[in-house]
Amino acid sequence: MHMADALVVPAVAGAMYVASTAAAGYSIKKVRLENEPKKIPAMGVMGAFVFAAQMINFTIPGTGSSGHICGGMLLTAMLGPWAGFLTMTGILLIQCLMFADGGLLALGCNIWNMAFYGCFIGGLLIWRPMMKSGATKRKITCASIAACVLTLQMGAFSVTLETLASGITELPFPAFVAVMQPIHLAIGLAEGAVTAAVLCFVHEARPEMLWRLEAEKEGKCSARRTLAVLTAAAAILAGVVSLGASALPDGLEWSMERVAGTAELAASGGAHETAERIQSATALLPDYAFSFSDSALGTTVSGLLGGAVVILLCVAVCWAIRFFRGEKRQS
Repeated sequence: MHMADALVVPAVAGAMYVASTAAAGYSIKKVRLENEPKKIPAMGVMGAFVFAAQMINFTIPGTGSSGHICGGMLLTAMLGPWAGFLTMTGILLIQCLMFADGGLLALGCNIWNMAFYGCFIGGLLIWRPMMKSGATKRKITCASIAACVLTLQMGAFSVTLETLASGITELPFPAFVAVMQPIHLAIGLAEGAVTAAVLCFVHEARPEMLWRLEAEKEGKCSARRTLAVLTAAAAILAGVVSLGASALPDGLEWSMERVAGTAELAASGGAHETAERIQSATALLPDYAFSFSDSALGTTVSGLLGGAVVILLCVAVCWAIRFFRGEKRQS
């Protein structure tokens, strides 16, 4: 669901940057108040896991389309909505700058569509109430599917609203909505199943690692071992499984092709050109591949390198937050 710059005008892009920045600022404040250093390694590991999982597009049978998980709900169930939102923002920033996945001008839109709903709506309105009286595999599965379906529908609808506000006439609102919502319903169901599988594993291995969940039983693994398993899974997904990802257009591209006949709309203007120049300069591995070769090794390197950078960014942000908090206390 990564939007390209051609889908938004600067005014809409600016408004969404403001909204996403406000959500990030509030999240930083909440994370500082929580002051839980033990979340730092979990943020890095789960960030790398979601980054790797997003590289794997799965085919939606009978549609000619594919989809990938967003991961906001998964991050929230592990980290809480505020740390989850910051982690998801870091993932989207790295995807945009290092791999040219999603437009730089549209980054504020992508953060809102893919991170805000999953982390805050899915986490606060579905996950937290359903886990209030304890967790079971059945409750985790129901919460995961319900949250992923709802928040992906909200994200897809936001995409259509942002293109409507931008005056993208090639994507008339009624027709665009009519194709975006059903395809993202299917993607949401698949994401819900993946999210439930991961969370059920964590519940068995180390239940207290789940947000808002008090351990009712002894976990089968230590927290360190659980994170090690998730790290290994992220490496395998990014370095190996990603090689078999579907080449079909994702839900947004497929919807654009159905409505406009193409997923590549033209964009012009100073803001779009500036964003494109910056992205071209920062994208080390555009489209998760070597720019000089079609070798599959480019995908493997992209997955492993991207996951490592996500971990480093999450840890750096966490230490920066703690540093500024300590500085304020001393003053």
